Parts: sequence; structure tokens; C-alpha cells
Amino acid sequence: MDEQLRRAVRLVALLNLAYFGVEFAVALSIGSVSLFADSVDFLEDAAVNILIFAALGWSARRRARVGTALAGILLVPAAAFLWMLWRKFEHPVAPAGFGLTLTGLGALAVNLFCAVTLARFRAHAGSLTKAAFLSARNDAIANVAIIAAGLVTLWRPSVWPDVVVGLGIAVMNLDAARAVWTAARDERHATP
Repeated sequence: MDEQLRRAVRLVALLNLAYFGVEFAVALSIGSVSLFADSVDFLEDAAVNILIFAALGWSARRRARVGTALAGILLVPAAAFLWMLWRKFEHPVAPAGFGLTLTGLGALAVNLFCAVTLARFRAHAGSLTKAAFLSARNDAIANVAIIAAGLVTLWRPSVWPDVVVGLGIAVMNLDAARAVWTAARDERHATP
């Protein structure tokens, strides 16, 4: 089971790293707050899966410590969103709705594949795989919202759908960080 999990998290890390580049470039190109937050989230997911790959052979106690660190890493996209939000309010221009929608569709495809790949392992290796699964699941939900924001922006150009979705992504990351922190704390208390 550990070897299958290692292959799964390696694949998920590579996919997340690749789509980070795509989404980050598009976010900067069209000025999208939600795509920027989601692109940073792709980078964070790649880092989480690389850490999981490295930590799988470690003791439960060491994995719990890594789980605690991952909870902190999950906060990075929220901080990146706040920075981009500040910039958006300085220059309130609606992002290109078509680019937002199309990039959101690509991100959804990547995240659904990652969530399905990780779903069977979500209870294996404690907080580590919980972090990876929650990240992929939350990202798929966020991508549906990004697609909706893109469609609304196509119909009626405005910065607000993009800003609201970006805020939702930040809140989901805060909730995932809390869930991983709790799982890691419980693991630390359960190991001698």
C-alpha cells in the first residue's frame, strides 16, 4: 500500500506543479484574483505531496510533526490571496471571463483526477494523506466556483465574482489547515 501511495503522491505533485505554471501565467495575464490564489494553491499542493512522498517511511511521530507543518503550509494561499486582493483594489479591472472560465475548467480536470487518485488513501498515513486529499477535494470545489465566476464575468464584467471566489478559496484553505492540524495533534497524542 505504501508503494502505491508513493506513486500516487508523486504523480499528484507533478500534476500540481505543472498546472501551477499554467494558472499563474494566466492569472497574471488577465488580472484574476481567484486564479492567482488557486495557482499558489497548486504550488502548495505540489509541496504537500512532495513532503508526503518523503515522509511515508518515517515513524508515526515524525509524520505527525510533518502534518503539523503541512497545516501551516496550507495557510500560504490565503496570504497570497490577500496580497493579490490588495493589488486588485488598487486597479479594479474585471478579468477576462473566457480566460477565467477556460483556465478554471483545466484546473478542475487536474484536481478531480488528483482527488480520485488520492481518495482511496485518505485514511492511510494519517494527517499526511488527509492533507493531500483535502487539498485536492477543496481545489475541485474552488474550480467549479472559478468557472462560475468566469461565466458571470462573461455575462456582466465585474471584479466582484472573481474577488468573492478568491475569498472563498482562502476560507477553504483555512478550514483545511484546521482539519490537518487537528489530525496531526491527535496523532502526536496517540503515539508514545
